Amino acid sequence: MKTLNVSVVTPDGPVLDGTYEMVSCRAEGGELGILPGHIPLVAPLTISAVRLKSENNTEYVAVNGGFVEVRPDQVTILAQSAEKPSDIDVDRAQQAKERAEQRLNSKREDDVDFKRAQIALQRAINRIDIANHQ
Repeated sequence: MKTLNVSVVTPDGPVLDGTYEMVSCRAEGGELGILPGHIPLVAPLTISAVRLKSENNTEYVAVNGGFVEVRPDQVTILAQSAEKPSDIDVDRAQQAKERAEQRLNSKREDDVDFKRAQIALQRAINRIDIANHQ
């Protein structure tokens, strides 16, 4: 079966490099399913999970924004940050979620801190969800 070479890279360095049959990720325009031979594409990513499928296995990576670049045999994800489930500290993510919820409950919607708290909450929930896929 045909495969894709997939790299997930952050400013801190590579997070994942492997060969997969399919990549699913959420771009700002919607969900993308990428198979070998996909047309070239560059799209901005949202805070979400990247699903990497090979034979009978699915791996997950939590990404916090960035871009996906697709070529017929290569997918490169340039993320602001990215974590595999085994690298996620669930207690820390849970604490971040609780702090963000507290900030959201006490701030106005037009406040800059409110928007930052919304993003922090999305990131924390994404990390917790990915950690549960171990």
